[in-house]
Amino acid sequence: MEYLGWVVLTVAIIVVIVALMGLGWRNRLRRQADVPAPPEPPSDPGPVLYEAEGQYVATTTAGDWLDRIAVHGLGLRGNAVASVHRDGVLIARTGARTVFIPRADLTSVQLAGGMTGKFVEKEGLVILTWRLGTHGVDTGFRTRHAAHKAQLLAAASALVPTRAHPGTARTDTIPDRTPPTPEGREQL
Repeated sequence: MEYLGWVVLTVAIIVVIVALMGLGWRNRLRRQADVPAPPEPPSDPGPVLYEAEGQYVATTTAGDWLDRIAVHGLGLRGNAVASVHRDGVLIARTGARTVFIPRADLTSVQLAGGMTGKFVEKEGLVILTWRLGTHGVDTGFRTRHAAHKAQLLAAASALVPTRAHPGTARTDTIPDRTPPTPEGREQL
């Protein structure tokens, strides 16, 4: 009889934990109701510049890789294929909505060791930072083969819009989020 009491207590604790997790997810959905859905991919995004199989990790608030975006299924992990096109990055997810990151909204691409519960080797994830409406977001992708990570990073980085150094007549450009070089600071 004592054994049965412990089993009932354990099951009750598990039910309470699952209910609290569901309540937290529902509250997150309500709090993120103003986050728009990702744009629909164009009917012809252009030729594939690079493609890699892997895992869509999640989309989070930019810079806060623990704040998963729950709305529109953006917080759900799953297998995917990331393809880089001239118009943007397309992440075709298995069993979930495709995520399209327009070239004009892409602000940076970097490598990281983890985000929102997915931790891998140092610089094992490709992180795409972009604007979703008025929100800055980060989307994580892990390539199936480690050798493809650098190629995906290079192809996606080539899409990041560039800007000229402000206040100078220089013709070279830097990515939006890269700080100016020491030479650039002297000229500002």
